[in-house]
This record gives sequence, structure tokens and C-alpha cells, in this order.
Amino acid sequence: MRVLLADDERMLADTVAEGLRQRAMAVDVVYDGDSALERLDVNRYDVAVLDRDMPGHTGDEVCRRIVDSGANTRVLLLTAAAGIRDRVEGLGLGADDYLTKPFAFAELVARLLALSRRSTPALPPVLERDGVTLDTTRHTASRDGLVLSLSPKEFAVLEVLLRAAGQVVSAEDLLEQAWDENADPFTNSVRVTIMTLRRKLGDPPVIHTVPRVGYRLGS
Repeated sequence: MRVLLADDERMLADTVAEGLRQRAMAVDVVYDGDSALERLDVNRYDVAVLDRDMPGHTGDEVCRRIVDSGANTRVLLLTAAAGIRDRVEGLGLGADDYLTKPFAFAELVARLLALSRRSTPALPPVLERDGVTLDTTRHTASRDGLVLSLSPKEFAVLEVLLRAAGQVVSAEDLLEQAWDENADPFTNSVRVTIMTLRRKLGDPPVIHTVPRVGYRLGS
């Protein structure tokens, strides 16, 4: 999952972003609404987490732009305003969800996972193919019943490959979906992560390289 997190409380934003990265999410962080709109023009996000009271364009205005654009990006509004009228107003802007500050990190993660499952077509929280099982809610992975110990990035790459349902995924698409905007497009991170993921998945190989095209998971 790729997430845009926009909040002018820098310490909060950076702390939340680091926690989400540990949950295998690719997170881009900005601290104002203008920067959020710039990122949305360049990158494709599954979910945008927007503080309603950011400087520049407010979270409400960014939300309206996303909704008006017809993008598939889901929107979760963050705010200190906890009144019913505030929540109704936020959802009325077209936001998919609303979370008040202070919030529990576990609840934010659960809400982001729920929003990511609202893609088209809807995808289940547990992904399975050729003996490989990945539970995005419990953040666990296994092959033929054997639990796998994966790094956050390995988990993210495996999720992208499983969601592709046997279709080939290019290295560029893996880089876009599993890494954030700070990733070097000329790095060998994708190849190295695929190599370590293959080793952990064991034999027979289940991740295959399609020369000059990308990677696919399946027999």
C-alpha cells in the first residue's frame, strides 16, 4: 500500500510514517496542503491521510481535489475536532473515513487496511496463491503452513505480487508500490529484495523472473 501522509505536526507525522513503514507501507510525508497537491499530481496513492487544518490548502480542500479528480485514492481525514457536526462535515466532503486526534496507532493501521480493501475489484485481507498465504491484517506470511519471517519491504513486495494474481509485475511498478518517493529509481533494491524473498520462500521457487519484463508469483 502506498500512503500520502499530510500533517503540519511534524513530529507526529514523522513518527506515524515510521510506524506505517514498519507495517510494510510505502509512505510519503508532507507538512502542508500545497505539497500534498504536488505529490498527488505526480504519484499514485492508495490512501491519503490528511490533517484538516494544514497551512496552505487545507485538508478539506485537498480532499475535494481528490474527489473531483475521480482518482481511486481513498481519503482519511485527521482532526482534533471530535464533534458530530465536524465528522458529518468531513464525510460530506467525500472523505472515506474520519479519525480524531489523539488516536491509537493500531486503530489508524486498521482503518488504512480497511480503506485499501475498497479498491476495484475489492481484495480480501488474506491473500493466497500456490501455498503462499499473506494476512495483511495480522501482518503474517507463510508458505505451506510454515511461518515466514519477512522484513517490512519483503512483506510489501510479496503483497504486490500476490495482488497481481499471477500477472507479471515490472520492477518499476514494484518500486512505485512498495517504496516511497525517496527510493532511487536506479538502485538494485528491487532485485536484492526479490532475491532475499525467494530464499525465505524456499523450494520449489514460486517467484519467477520474466526476462526484460518483471516478476510474477505462481507455478
